[in-house]
Amino acid sequence: MAESPHVQSLSRGLAVIRSFNAQHPRQNLSSVAEATGLARATARRFLHTLVAEGYADTDGSEFWLTPAILELGYSYMSGLGLPAIAQPHLEKLSRTIDESCSLSVLDGTEVVYVGRVPVRRIMTVNITIGTRFPAYATSMGRVLLAGLTPDALDRYFESAEINTLTPITKIDEVDLRATLQQVRNDGWCLVDQELEPGLRSLAAPIHNSSGEVIAAVNISTQTSVRSLDTLVEDFLPELLSTCRDISKDLIATAQT
Repeated sequence: MAESPHVQSLSRGLAVIRSFNAQHPRQNLSSVAEATGLARATARRFLHTLVAEGYADTDGSEFWLTPAILELGYSYMSGLGLPAIAQPHLEKLSRTIDESCSLSVLDGTEVVYVGRVPVRRIMTVNITIGTRFPAYATSMGRVLLAGLTPDALDRYFESAEINTLTPITKIDEVDLRATLQQVRNDGWCLVDQELEPGLRSLAAPIHNSSGEVIAAVNISTQTSVRSLDTLVEDFLPELLSTCRDISKDLIATAQT
C-alpha cells in the first residue's frame, strides 16, 4: 500500500494557527481544542510548540500569535510582487478620496487582504493584511469571482458556505450568478451593507498581461459618511484609473 503524502500532524498544527483570527485573537486551551476538534492534550502540545518556536506567546492561561507568524507568509508575499507594486497607488487613491483602500486576492472561497491603506475604522472587525472575508458578500470577492472561468465558478459554488450576514445579504445562487454576470459586464462592483450593516464598498479588478483578473482593489466607507451616488459618480473613475495603473505597472514589471 502506497504511503499517503498527507502529513496529519502538519494539518493539525495549521488548524491551530488558523483558529486564531480577528474575532479570537487570544484563546485558552479549551477554545483552541473546540475550534480545531483536537483533544486538549494534542492542542496543548501544538500550542506550546508554537510558543517554543516564537510563533505564539502565553500568559499561562491564554495564548496568542506573535508577529513572527507573518514570516510564514513572507515568501508568498515576496514572490507575488503585487502588493509592493500596488501600495503607492493605494496610498495615492486613499489621499485623493480620503477613504480606506485595500487590495485582495482570491484564496479558495475567501478574499485575503494583501494590501491596505486605512483611513478610519469602518467595521467591527479590524482589517489588516491577512484578513479574510467570504467572497460572495464582498465587492472585491465578487470582482474576483466574476473573473473566474465557468468551471472554476461552478467549483466555487460547490464548495462555498453561503450564509446570511446581514438582512440584505444575497445568498441565492441564481441571484449571485446574475450579479456576477453584471459585474463582469460593468467591470466593477458595488456592495451595500451585505457584509456588515453600515458598510459600503466599491471594487474593480487588476489584470495581468493575459487579461486575467488576478486581484481586486476596493474603496470602503460607511453609509453615514458617503452616499451611493458619491461612490459611483466621484469615486468610481478614480478607482478604475488606479486599477489600470496598477495593471500597467504589474505587466511592465513582469516583462523586465
